[in-house]
Amino acid sequence: MKNYLFTSESVTEGHPDKLCDLISDTILDKCLEQDKYSRVAVETFASNDKITIAGQLTTNAKIDIENIAREVLKGIGYKGKGIDIDFENCIIDVNITKQSADIAQGVDVGGAGDQGIMFGYANSDTEEYMPFAISLAHKLSKKLTEVRKENIIPYLGPDGKTQVTVEYEDDKPKRIETILISNQHDANIPLETIRNDIINKVIKQVVDAKYLDENTKYYINPTGRFVIGGPLGDTGLTGRKIIVDTYGGYARHGGGAFSGKDSSKVDRSAAYMLRHIAKNIVANGYAKKCEIQISYGIGIAKPISIYVNTFGTNTISEEEIKDKIEKTFDLTPDGIIEYLHLREPIYAKTTNYGHFGKKDLPWEKIIKF
Repeated sequence: MKNYLFTSESVTEGHPDKLCDLISDTILDKCLEQDKYSRVAVETFASNDKITIAGQLTTNAKIDIENIAREVLKGIGYKGKGIDIDFENCIIDVNITKQSADIAQGVDVGGAGDQGIMFGYANSDTEEYMPFAISLAHKLSKKLTEVRKENIIPYLGPDGKTQVTVEYEDDKPKRIETILISNQHDANIPLETIRNDIINKVIKQVVDAKYLDENTKYYINPTGRFVIGGPLGDTGLTGRKIIVDTYGGYARHGGGAFSGKDSSKVDRSAAYMLRHIAKNIVANGYAKKCEIQISYGIGIAKPISIYVNTFGTNTISEEEIKDKIEKTFDLTPDGIIEYLHLREPIYAKTTNYGHFGKKDLPWEKIIKF
C-alpha cells in the first residue's frame, strides 16, 4: 500500500464541550449511586458565565444538580478571573423533566431506547488495540492536564486541544508528521516559553522518540495567544465530541453521542459492546482490524442487523466471525447491560480522553471466544 497521512484530535477536560459531557455524566453517576435503574438523558450547555442543564430523569435518587455542576467546574480547575468561567458565581439553570411515557413503555419490556446504528472497532496499531493517532492525541491531552494540575507547567489553563498527524506505510504507523497543541495560558507568558515547555515537558514525555524525526512539525498555540478559554471563549455542549470519544475518525460512527445517557440508550451501551467484541476479535487473532455495525429499532430488543468488516485482514471467514458473535453474545439491551455491568456509576471516568482503550473499563476486558 502507498504511504498516507491520517490525523486525529483530542481535547482536555477543560474544553467547553468536555466540561458539558462531564457534568452530564456526573449527574448520571450520582443517580446510579442511589438508584441503579435510573433513566437519564441529560444535556448540558455552557456559554459565557452560564450553565444550562436540561433533559429527562426518571429516578428515585435525590441529587443536587446545581451543586454537582459547581463541583465539576471546581474539579476541572475553572477559577473565573475574567479568563474562564467562575465556578462559585456562574449562573446555573436547571430544566429537568421525566422520561416520556411513550419511550418508557418500549424500554420497560427490554426494548431499545431508540432506533439507530452503532459501530465498534479495533486494530493492532497499539497495545490497547486502538488506532495510533487517536491513542497518541489522548495521551497528549491527558498529559497537558497532568502538568497543569501538578504545577509542572503551572501557567496553563484548563482548556486545550491536541492533534496528531501520522504517516502510515503498508497500513502501519511509520512516523509522526505533525503535532499540534493549543492550550490556554496565563496572559504574561511568552509564546516561546510555552512552546519549549510543551515540547519538552509534554510531547517528549509522551511520544516514543522513534516516531519523531527532523521533519516532524510542531505547532504550539499557532494563533500566538490563548488566554480566554472555556465557555468564555467558546460555547460547550454535551455530545459534540463524538469522534474524539471514539476512534478519531479512523472508523465509522453511527452519530449518537454517549455522555449523559444511561445504559438503556443503545447509542451508548451497544457502542461499548461492539468495541468489546471488535477488540476481542483482534486480540484472539481472528483479524488485525475489525469494524462491526449493528442496528436497533425503538422498543425492539434484538438487533435488526449485524455487519462485520475485517478489511481483508481476517484469519477465519467473516461469516464464521459473525456466527461466533451471535452464539457468544446477547446483544439485546438487557443482555448488554448485564454482561458489561452498566448499571454501576462508572461513567464520569469514561468522559475524558476517549471512551475506549482504558484498561479499567468493562468493555476493554480481553476474553477467549
